[in-house]
Amino acid sequence: MEQEKKFTDMFKDRAQTSILWIYDCETGEKKEVTRFDHVIEAPNWSKDGKALYYNSLGLINRLDLDTLVSEQVDTGKAIACNNDHVLAADGSGIAISSNDNGGFDSNIFIVRFSDHSVTKVIDKPLSFLHGWSPDGKKIAYCAARMCGTPELEWDVYIADADGSNETRLTETYGLNDGPEFSPDGKQIWFNSVRTGRMQAWRMNADGSEQTQMTFDKTMNSWFPHISPDGTKVVYIAYHQEDLRAGDHVPDKNVEIRMIPASGGEEKTLVKFFGGQGSMNVNSWAPDSRRFAFVSYEA
Repeated sequence: MEQEKKFTDMFKDRAQTSILWIYDCETGEKKEVTRFDHVIEAPNWSKDGKALYYNSLGLINRLDLDTLVSEQVDTGKAIACNNDHVLAADGSGIAISSNDNGGFDSNIFIVRFSDHSVTKVIDKPLSFLHGWSPDGKKIAYCAARMCGTPELEWDVYIADADGSNETRLTETYGLNDGPEFSPDGKQIWFNSVRTGRMQAWRMNADGSEQTQMTFDKTMNSWFPHISPDGTKVVYIAYHQEDLRAGDHVPDKNVEIRMIPASGGEEKTLVKFFGGQGSMNVNSWAPDSRRFAFVSYEA
């Protein structure tokens, strides 16, 4: 309990109201779901469409969309959960980024809902989960590693779901982040600052054919999320004057933009006050029509 209180106190630094929204791509309308008197982040939509999972105060919670009641997910000793977490495609569990030793180095764990088991699968610091393959066999994450250079290099990695066979997929200078599998598991979407501005990219699941997909000239584009039907991608965009290209921070005026999954002109869907935590991980509903995001008020 003492350790849990320590984490809770540390997460109180951002004392804000969080507003959870659902955006409907067919009508262009956004609907306020509920408000929280503390910071919540990164909603994941459940496979059955009945709930949203989010992190708050170092913990993972499940919000029932009918009752609007939240229940804490048992994550064992992993009680410093950050906003990088992904549900299994079959709904059997959730993979989370957290730590269990009192720090914020971030390892990766898999939580199984059936038996409440919590398994640390990546026991290396600075590992931030973003993707879990549709067949459940692979995870994708951003990680900082020493790769024969004086400084840590931030790249996209994949590994088997048990943590074995870690493989580096990107090797360009600067930050490569946010890797997420396509619904068929054949591709990985991610964001990279390699061109001097953060943009959305796509590559094959083995790291080949890395292709730039957004070409925003005045924005830094982060965390591309592909819809379950594989047809469209939404991402969060920061105004270039608000931050450095490799940063993603809270409390900025940002936009959610959308492009076809095949590539094409971007379209702004929503403008709001948010940023870090608003939509770090895939938040599409199973119907590929709606997605969730979080805005903030001081």
